[in-house]
Amino acid sequence: MIQRSNGSSRRILTYPAVHPCEAIAPQTLLTSLIALTRNICSFKSKFIASNARNGREIIRQIGVVRIFLEEVRDGSLGLPASAVLSLSELHLAFQKVQFLLEDLARDDARVWMLMNSSRVASQFRVLSRAMGTALDVLPLGSVSAAVEVKEHVQLVARQARKAGYEVDPDDIRVASAVWSVLSGFEKRVLPGVGDLKRVLEFLGIRKWSKCEKQVKFLDSENGLENLSEEKRDVALLSSLKGLMCYCRCVLFDVVDGEPGRRSEAKCGGGGEAVGCFNLEDFRCPISLEIMADPVTVATGQSYDRCSIAKWLRADNLSCPKTGEKLKNMEVVPNLALKRLIQQHCFENGGAFADSGHRNRDIGRARLAVAGSLALEGAMQMVAEFLNGRLAVGTVEEQNKAAYEIRLLTKTSIFNRSCLVEAGVVPHLLKLLCSADSVTQENAIASLLNISKYSKSKAVIVENGGLNLMVGVLKKGLKSEARQHAAGTLFYLASTEEYRRLIGENADAIPALMALIKDGTDRARKNALVAIFGLLTHPANHRRVIAAGVVPLLVHVLTSFDSEALVMDALAILSTLAEKADGSIAILRCKALDSIVGILNSSIPRAGKEFCVSLLLALCVNGSGDVVALMAKSPSLMGTLYSQLSEGTSRASKKASSLIRVLHEFHERSSGSISPVLPQERFIHIR
Repeated sequence: MIQRSNGSSRRILTYPAVHPCEAIAPQTLLTSLIALTRNICSFKSKFIASNARNGREIIRQIGVVRIFLEEVRDGSLGLPASAVLSLSELHLAFQKVQFLLEDLARDDARVWMLMNSSRVASQFRVLSRAMGTALDVLPLGSVSAAVEVKEHVQLVARQARKAGYEVDPDDIRVASAVWSVLSGFEKRVLPGVGDLKRVLEFLGIRKWSKCEKQVKFLDSENGLENLSEEKRDVALLSSLKGLMCYCRCVLFDVVDGEPGRRSEAKCGGGGEAVGCFNLEDFRCPISLEIMADPVTVATGQSYDRCSIAKWLRADNLSCPKTGEKLKNMEVVPNLALKRLIQQHCFENGGAFADSGHRNRDIGRARLAVAGSLALEGAMQMVAEFLNGRLAVGTVEEQNKAAYEIRLLTKTSIFNRSCLVEAGVVPHLLKLLCSADSVTQENAIASLLNISKYSKSKAVIVENGGLNLMVGVLKKGLKSEARQHAAGTLFYLASTEEYRRLIGENADAIPALMALIKDGTDRARKNALVAIFGLLTHPANHRRVIAAGVVPLLVHVLTSFDSEALVMDALAILSTLAEKADGSIAILRCKALDSIVGILNSSIPRAGKEFCVSLLLALCVNGSGDVVALMAKSPSLMGTLYSQLSEGTSRASKKASSLIRVLHEFHERSSGSISPVLPQERFIHIR
C-alpha cells in the first residue's frame, strides 16, 4: 500500500501520493500508517544538509503520532468511520512527508535542495497543517489509547497548525553565497576558493565523487525538462551544474579511485542496468534510429514519439511492430526507457553511440548559452583552468585534467567548443605519447569526444593529430586507447580532405584491420565504422580492397555472434559491391551463401536492406553465375517479396529490382514464363 521511491522512479520535489481506498480495513490502514511513520523516523539518523531543523521537527511530531497509532492498533475497540477518514488523510500527508525527506536525504541532490530551501520549507508548512487538520478531526474519545498519549497527540495537532517552518538562516546564508558565485560566473569573475569550500562543507561534499554525483543529478533533471517546466528552473539547473563542474575540476586534486581505471559501471552509475539491454532495444521499430522521446502504445510496444505520431496521422489503426489493432490511439511517455537511453548515450562516448543523440546535444548546447550565462561563464573558466594544468602541470595534474576533459566532452557540444577555444587540443595530442597507459587513454578518449565538434577537426589535423592517432591505433598501451583512436578517425573522416589523408597513411587501414581481428567488440565496432567512413573517397575504395579487408569482413559475417558487427560488415560490403572490383573481391570469398542466409534470418530491417542491396550489386557487377546461384535458394524469393511490404522504400525498390532479375533468369532458363513463388502461394479462383 505504501508507495516506495528509490529516487529514480519519480521527479524530485514531486509527491505522487495516493488516497487509501474507501473500503480499506481499519487494521490494514493502521498497519500501513505505522510502517510509514517508522520509515519517516528512520530519517533521523540520515544526513540532511538544508532544511535540517524543519526535517527534525516534523520527524519529532510524527514520532509522537506513531506511539499513539501503535496503541490504537493494539487496543480492543473498533474505529468509527470518522476516525478511518481522519487516518486516511493522515496517511496521504505522511506519504508526502516521506517523499520530501527522501529528497532532502539524497546525497546527489544537495545543492538543488539547498537552492529550493524556501520551496521545501513551504511544503513542510503545508504538510504540517494537513497533519494538524487530520488530527483535529480525529475522534480521540472513541479510540483506545492512554490519556497521556491522547494529550500528546492533541499537543502535536496544535503545534502542527501553528509551526512556522521557516527557512533556516544557515540555508539562506549559504544559498546567498551560491547566488553570488553564479553572478560572478556570468561576469567571468573567478570565485574565491574559500567561499566555494565553505559551501561544499555545509553540503557535506568533501570528495570528488560527491561533487560528480551533483553534476549527474542536475544533468538528469535538466534532461527531463518539459514544456510546462519553468524556464527559471531549467536555467538554475544548468547554472548549478556549471558550479559543480567548476568545483569538481578546481577544488579536488584526487579522483576517488584512479582516473581512467574505474569500470564503466562505476563511472557511469547504474551501468549494470544498461548492460542488460542491447543497443537495438533503444531503436524505434519505425525509424530504426535511437529513440529521443520513447512512448508506449496500447499493445505495450515503444516507439519514438514523432515516428508513431506520423503513423497514426496516416490513419493506421494497428501497432506497426505486432500488427495488432490498437484499442486506442493514446501514447504514454516511457520515462524509464528514456532514462536508460540517456544513460547509455552518456556512458558510451564511442562512435557507435552518437546516433540519435546529436540533436539533443545541440539542444543542450543552445540551452547552455541561451538559458544560463552562469554555466557559460563557468565552463569557459573551467576550460582555461584545465588548459593551464595540461600546459604546465605535473604528470598527475595532467592526467587529472585529461580525465576531467574526457567527462566534460562526453555529452556537451558547448563544453567541446569551450575547450577547443581554450587551446587544449595540442596539449592532449602531446599526451598521446605518454608512457603512462591511463594518461594516454584519457587523452585519446578526450580527443574522441572533441572530434565530434566540427571546428575541432582542423585543429587536430593541423597539429599533427592524424599520425599520432594512427600511432595509438597501432601501438596503444591499452586496448581501450586503440578503440578510441579508431573512433576518432571515424569522426575525422567526415571531412573529405581528411578521408584522403587517412587513406594515404600506409598504416591506417592495416591498423584498423588488426583491431577488427583482435579487439573487443566495441573496438571492432569503431574500426568498422572508421573504414566505412573512409569509403566515400574513391582512392580509399581501392586501398581497402587491396589491403584485404573483404575476406576479413566475410569472416565477421560467418564467425561473429554480435548482430551489430554483422550489420556494420554488411554495410561496408554493400558499399564496396557498388563497384565491379568490390563485387569481384566479395565473390572470390564465396560469401554469397552467407549473405543469403543472413537475409533469411531474423536480422533487423536495416541489415536486410544491406543484404538486398549487396545481392543486387553482385548480380549487376558479377557474372551470370551469380544469379544462377541465387536462384537455387528456395527461400530467397519469399524473403524478397516480404521486403516489398516490410522494408523501407529504398529496400523495397532494390528488392523489386532483384526479383525482376531472378524472374528474368527463370524465364530464360525455362523458356517460358513460370511463377517465381512456390505454386501453393497462389490462390486460384474457379
